[in-house]
Amino acid sequence: MGEDAGALADRGQPDHAYRAIAERQLLVAAARCSRPVSHMLEDVFVGQSFGFAAHGTMSPPLGSQFIGKDFRANSYFLFLPQRVGREQAGRRVRRFWHPPRRKSANLTLAEGSRMYNHGTGGRVDTMDRYRNQGQTQMGARGVETGAGSYPPNMRLGRYEIRSLLGAGGMGEVYRAHDPTLGRDVAIKVLRSARSADPEWLLRFEREARAAGALNHPNIHSIYDVQTHEGAPYVVSELLEGETLRVPLCAGRIPQRKALDYARQIAHALAAAHEKGIVHRDLKPENIFVTSDGRLKILDFGLAKLSERGGLGEAQADMLARTADTVPGTVMGTVGYMSPEQLRGAPTDHRTDIFSFGVVLYEMLAGQRPFQRESTVDTISAALKEDPPDLLALNSELSPALQGVVAHCLEKNPAERFQSAHDLAFNLESISVLSGQRPAALPAAAIPRTRRMRAAAAIAAPLLTAALFAAGWFAGRGKPTASPPFYRALTFRRGDVVNARFAQDGQTLVYSAAWNGSPLEIFSMRAVANESRPIGLADADVLAVSSMGEMAVQLHPHYLGGRISRGSLARVPITGGTPREILEDVQEADWSPDGAQLAVVRWAEGRNRLEYPIGRVLYETSGYISHPRVSPKGDWVAFMDHQIKYDNRGWLAVVNREGEKKTLTREWNGEEGLAWSRDGNEVWFTAANADEFETLRAVTLAGRIRPIASAPGYLTIHDVARDGRVLMARDSFRVEMFGLSPGATRERDLSWFDGVALRDLSPDGKTILFTNLVMGAGTNYSTYLRKTDGSPAVNLGDGDGCALSPDGKWVLALLYTPSQLVLLPTGAGESRRLDISRIETFDRPLKWSPDGKQFLFSGREPGHTWRSYFYDLEGGTLRPLTNEGVSWLRTPRGRSIFKPCREWACTRLLV
Repeated sequence: MGEDAGALADRGQPDHAYRAIAERQLLVAAARCSRPVSHMLEDVFVGQSFGFAAHGTMSPPLGSQFIGKDFRANSYFLFLPQRVGREQAGRRVRRFWHPPRRKSANLTLAEGSRMYNHGTGGRVDTMDRYRNQGQTQMGARGVETGAGSYPPNMRLGRYEIRSLLGAGGMGEVYRAHDPTLGRDVAIKVLRSARSADPEWLLRFEREARAAGALNHPNIHSIYDVQTHEGAPYVVSELLEGETLRVPLCAGRIPQRKALDYARQIAHALAAAHEKGIVHRDLKPENIFVTSDGRLKILDFGLAKLSERGGLGEAQADMLARTADTVPGTVMGTVGYMSPEQLRGAPTDHRTDIFSFGVVLYEMLAGQRPFQRESTVDTISAALKEDPPDLLALNSELSPALQGVVAHCLEKNPAERFQSAHDLAFNLESISVLSGQRPAALPAAAIPRTRRMRAAAAIAAPLLTAALFAAGWFAGRGKPTASPPFYRALTFRRGDVVNARFAQDGQTLVYSAAWNGSPLEIFSMRAVANESRPIGLADADVLAVSSMGEMAVQLHPHYLGGRISRGSLARVPITGGTPREILEDVQEADWSPDGAQLAVVRWAEGRNRLEYPIGRVLYETSGYISHPRVSPKGDWVAFMDHQIKYDNRGWLAVVNREGEKKTLTREWNGEEGLAWSRDGNEVWFTAANADEFETLRAVTLAGRIRPIASAPGYLTIHDVARDGRVLMARDSFRVEMFGLSPGATRERDLSWFDGVALRDLSPDGKTILFTNLVMGAGTNYSTYLRKTDGSPAVNLGDGDGCALSPDGKWVLALLYTPSQLVLLPTGAGESRRLDISRIETFDRPLKWSPDGKQFLFSGREPGHTWRSYFYDLEGGTLRPLTNEGVSWLRTPRGRSIFKPCREWACTRLLV
C-alpha cells in the first residue's frame, strides 16, 4: 500500500524531520497439548516479621502476637513475636478457611484496618500498610466503618463529608460530595501524626503527584490535593467494585477475562512509563476492578521517576526528590518484586513488567509463580528459579499467552519486553488473533523443557509471525473445528524482512534490523525464543533449501517500498563465507531438490522471473515479488504488480513452459505468499481497500478461501511441512515533525499512522502529505496541513505529489485507473487530466516555476519509462527525455538528467 517509511524518509524536505516508527514481529500458530489441571491450596506459614510483606501486610510490632486477615484467600494467619525461635517460625499454622465471598474492597479493607491483639483484643493500627490504604478510597456502595475524625456534613475545603469508608494507621478515607461539579469523590486524609513524619508525608505526596500527573482510563484519577488544619488530603475519583485480589481468592480467572484485564493493565503501565513514572508495587491489591469491568491501577506511593518523560519540571523534580532511596533499600512486595528490586539494585520501567508477569501468571494459574513456604524461599525462587509450567496448572491456556508471561518473567531485565507498549501490542495480537480457545493436541506434541518459555513453544520454530495449527491449514479445502492459535517469537523493536523454516522444521532463519541496527541474519529454535546472529550482516535471507543452504541477498539496496536489489549468494544455514552467484537480484527461491534457483531481476528496463537462472518465464514493466517454487517444482507462484513502489497487485503462477495463470483479482495491497504443504494451494496475505490484511488460500483453479484475519498488517513468510505457518504482524507509525519559519522548536505534525510527506510550500507554512493506510481508499487520499499545528484538510482522492507555486493546486496521482488529477486547495472543483497516450503514470511530478506546466514520469503502451512535459493551458504533451531517462528540476531551477538502468538511476547535474 505505497512506499515504506524508509523510502519516504530518504525524500526528506528541508527543515523537516520525517520519522518512521515501525515494528514487524514474528508469531507462530499451532495447536497445543492438553494437560491436567493441578489445584494447589496455599498454606500459610509463620515467618519472621520482615516476611509478611509477601502477604501484603505490614510487619507487626516487635514482641506482639495477633491474628490478621489474609485477603488473598479469605483465611487468617498468626503473627508471632520476633523472639520466636527459627524452628518455631518454620512450623505450619492452621488455617481458618472461609469460602470466598464477593465483597466490596471497602468492606474488606474496613475489616483489615482493625486488627486485634490476640491476647487482649486491643486495636493495632500499626498493622496497616500505607499502600493498602489506596484501596479503601476506591469506595463501595453502602459501606461504612463507623465514626471518623470528620463527621458527616462537615466540609473539607469545598467538599462535604458524607461517610467514613475506611481507617488505618496511615489515615482515613471518606466518601464526600463536590457541590461545584455535582459528583461524589473519595478523600484520603493523612493522620496528623503521620503528617509530621517526613517519610510518610513524602510518600503521601508522591502518590498524589504521580497519579495526578497521569490521565488514563486505567489509572485511578486524582482530582485535588489540599490541607485541612495541617493535615494533607487527596481528592480522587470514587470507584465501585473490588480489588483484583477478591476474584483471585476464588481461584484462577478465565483466560478471556484475564487477557482483557492484562491488556488494560499493560496500557496503563505504558501511559505511566511514557511520563517516566515507574509504579514499583504492582500487585492484585493495587489493581481495582470496577463494577463495569474496567481496571484501575492504584497506589503510586512507591512510584519513582525513571526519566522526565512528559512531566512538567515541578512534577518531575518533586517525584525525583520523593522517590530517592538509599542504595540497597528494598521497596515493594515480596512475591511481586523483580529480581533487581529484591537485590536493591537500580530499577527502571522493566521492573513493572516483571511484576505484571507475576500478576498475569497468578490470574491464569490461580497461584503465584514464586510463592514458597517462607519469605526467604520466595525471594530465592524469584531470584534463581523458573516458575512452574503454566500449562500443567491450566490446560486450557493459550501457549501464545504463556509465552508472553514467560517473557515478562525473565530474570534479566534486558531479556524482558523492553516497553509496556510492546507488551500491550502482543496482548492485543493474542486477543484478536486467538479468537476462541484452541483445541488441544496430545501432550507428546509439545517437547518438554525446563524453561517455561520453552514449554510455551509448539512443536516447531517460528519467526516474526504466527504459526497456525496443522489441522487448520492442511490445505484440504475444509478447516477442522479447531481455530488457530498464535505464539510470538520476536519481541524487539525493529523490522523483520524475511523468514524461513529450515528443513528440520525446528530451526528458522530470519533477517531483521533491530533497534536501529543494520539488517542482519539470525537463527533460532522454536523452543527457545532466543535468536543468535549467524555472522552475516548487511544481508537478507531469501530462501532455505532442502539441503540446508541459504540463498541470501548481499548488501541490499532499497529502491522503494520493500523492493531491494543486491548480489545473490549461497551460504550454509549455519553461517560461513557466502559464495556469490549473480548480481542485481531482487528475490530468489530454491527448487525442491535444492539444485536450482528461481530469481527475479531487472534487465533492459523490465522485471523478469527466471527459473532456472537464465530462462525467462515471465516479465513485466511493473515489478514481481515473492517468487515461490511449488513443492513439485512444476509451478512458480508470484505477485504481479503494475506500479513500482506500490504493493497492489495480483497473485499468479507460471509453469516451466512460461504459461502464466492469474489466480486472483487485483488486491489493494498484498505482501507474502507460500505454498501449502501438499502443493494444492497458494497461501497469501492481501487486503481490499479499507481492510486489514487477511491470510487466504487459493487453488490453481482460482478458488479462494479465507484462513485468518486480524487488526494489523499480516505477512505470511513460510509454511512448515506439518502445517504450521510463519507470519509477521507489523505495527508501524510514520511521524512528521516540522520547524516552521520563526520557530525554535519542532512541532509534531503527524496525522494518521502511515503517511507520505510529499511537498512543502515555498514559505514553509504548509505541508502536503498522502494517507497510505486504513481509510484512505483504493487511491489513497491527499491532505494539506499548516505547520502551525492546525488540523489537516482532506483535499480528495489521490496520491498528492506536488503543490503548485501559487499554492492553489495540488497535482495528484490516481492508480485505479492510472491518471492525473488537479485538486484545488480552496474553493473549486477537481480536474481530471485526459492524457490518453500514457498507460501508467508515476512520480516524480514537478511544477514549472510559473505553474503553467508540470513534469511527470510515465509509460506509453509497449514502451519503458521516460519524462514528459504537460502544458495546462494548451493541453499539449511532449516527451522530454529518451526512454529510460528521467528528468528533475531542482528548487533552484537547475536540471538533473537521470539515465535509468532498470530502477537504479545515475544523477547527472547540468
